[in-house]
Amino acid sequence: MTEPARRQTVPLTCHGHSRPVTHLSFSPLEKEDSYYMISSCKDGNPMLRDGQTGDWIGTFLGHKGATWQARLSPDASTAATSSADFSAKIWDTHTGELLYVLKHDHIVRAIAYPYDNSGLLATGGYEKKLRIFELADQRPATSPSATSPEPVTIDASKAFEIGEGVHKDIIKFIVWALDPNVIITASGDTLRWFDLPSRRCVREAKLEGEIKSCELVSLAPSHSAPTDIGGGLPVLAVAAGKTAYFWGGSRAEDELKRITLPHGIASVGLDLKGRKFVVGEEPGTWARVYTWDEGKEIDVHKGHHGPIWSIAFSPDGNLYATGSEDGTIKMWKNCDGYYGLWRGGVSGSGTD
Repeated sequence: MTEPARRQTVPLTCHGHSRPVTHLSFSPLEKEDSYYMISSCKDGNPMLRDGQTGDWIGTFLGHKGATWQARLSPDASTAATSSADFSAKIWDTHTGELLYVLKHDHIVRAIAYPYDNSGLLATGGYEKKLRIFELADQRPATSPSATSPEPVTIDASKAFEIGEGVHKDIIKFIVWALDPNVIITASGDTLRWFDLPSRRCVREAKLEGEIKSCELVSLAPSHSAPTDIGGGLPVLAVAAGKTAYFWGGSRAEDELKRITLPHGIASVGLDLKGRKFVVGEEPGTWARVYTWDEGKEIDVHKGHHGPIWSIAFSPDGNLYATGSEDGTIKMWKNCDGYYGLWRGGVSGSGTD
């Protein structure tokens, strides 16, 4: 007996960037189940949006080079961006004001907040150094004649370096595990786990090829369950070569699965509750959806006109977003019924 044809829903397309979108991520779930999405772009202008609708909220202006990553703090009060202008910047998400400038000696590719601490930030990039900046110790001060606080400039020499001399390639991704004492980097074809109290590298994993995507995937506590992939804990999702890798546990060091596909992978996102994963094919412009348990392809999303460099699921798991070389972000519904700007229907069409 054949399944009845499903009513398909179209993706939402977010315009505004003028060059390739390099990275996107969501905030944790806020009050009334709202959340935000932030994107970085080679145009140097990170953008903040409503996470459910994709509506533009604001653009953080001030970088003088491409921005490579953008992340929201655990309390969503600040946003961090990394840039080719040799800096990482911290912004106030409510006013758009620049709060901190973290000066480096080369391009900054990767940034990460701890899971539940908005006062720390890790950075990495072309200097091949993993650093941690303490933001809570230095607050922007408002001068009597100024209406907004003067940003605090912190030199890289003031940060703590972790694993000195360990990295031989550019650090392209940093992930802070659920355990606040563990931080993970992606550099070249190698993942490394660091113990922060000792500042030492405690584990390495050499993957199939250059790591193109490395993100910690989690659901809001109110939406997670022991039956989810990872048992209700965050899962580290990594793309390298033709293989998607997944690690679980509080330290993100328990390998859950690795799945090799017939094509290269530019990015990967994981649906913890729906037990499926989404990849950006490479070469190509399509997003392909596979089942977690069998690794079977179940959908193809067409619509982008360039490679998909970043995929992220919302904190409630009801949608996921793809950021592309074509300068657009597309948001794909991942639930039944009414949600955001979608009115009924089921998850995103493979033909739009």
